[in-house]
Amino acid sequence: MRKYLCIFVVISNGLLQISKALEVKENSKHIAIVDAENTILLYHKEEIYPPKGSDPAYKRSAFIHPLKTPKGASLTSIHPADHIHHMGLWHAWVKTSVKGKAIDFWNLKKVQGTVRYSETLSIDNGKTQKGFTVIQHHIAFDSEGNQEEIIKENFSIKVSKVKDMYFIDYISNQKNITNADFNLPAYRYGGPIAYRGPEHWKSNNSRLLTSDGKSRKDGHATRANWCAFYGPTKYGQATLAILSHPKNHDSPQRMRIWSNESHDGAIFFNFVPAQEKSWKIEAKKSTEFKYRIILTDSTLTSSKINEHWNKYSE
Repeated sequence: MRKYLCIFVVISNGLLQISKALEVKENSKHIAIVDAENTILLYHKEEIYPPKGSDPAYKRSAFIHPLKTPKGASLTSIHPADHIHHMGLWHAWVKTSVKGKAIDFWNLKKVQGTVRYSETLSIDNGKTQKGFTVIQHHIAFDSEGNQEEIIKENFSIKVSKVKDMYFIDYISNQKNITNADFNLPAYRYGGPIAYRGPEHWKSNNSRLLTSDGKSRKDGHATRANWCAFYGPTKYGQATLAILSHPKNHDSPQRMRIWSNESHDGAIFFNFVPAQEKSWKIEAKKSTEFKYRIILTDSTLTSSKINEHWNKYSE
């Protein structure tokens, strides 16, 4: 008797998807998306404390680390000494106000606010994509330690594998649940996606490229459809690219990019919807941000990334 191996191939969202080995697993501490023995990503439900000796105010949940290539190289880091509040792949607003009160959800040491995992809405182990949707709360603190939920966020991750690449859709739907506008004055960083690269990626062994051909030298505060990061792993050269959907607010969005001189060329990146112009999320209103992340153990050319962005933007 002959045995046949069937692999189902599906076209969805512009991607040729083969979802044979991917699986979502959840426990009390995190949600993992795995590819056989490789943990592609860990989303942290439980608050993670900073290294011993650091201010416990830096504790945080609702972030992704590690984030790995198909061969298993981690391309994120958390709690770097220069910015302990940097958390792999994460997001938070920096310069905000509600009813005249300033709230910084990003710089945790100020103890003005944080972003926190609340509950899991769904786990998707479907045939085309694997992922999950959770509720995250953006919480403000007052001087007496009282807490107020400002933003209720439905945050979704969807993962596909195509040949030797992972595609990760990063979707943030944020609702201002207060009775006042959520004001976002123009500021150089903060917003719906941020990335801190692995600690060994420095100015002498890694590089950055935007869709407009900018680099660390001249990329900060420019606009782009995507930004890609290249650096070494034990498997060779890897690429992580972040694509911004054209329907995002203020698209193509401006970026916060560290120069070669900043912190020995460490990789830090942020798409910033309110970098140039102030903005607001009106009371009881929602807004959605969509990004796609590509991970591979090779060097993706700008033309190839443009192809992926064109499919994504359709």
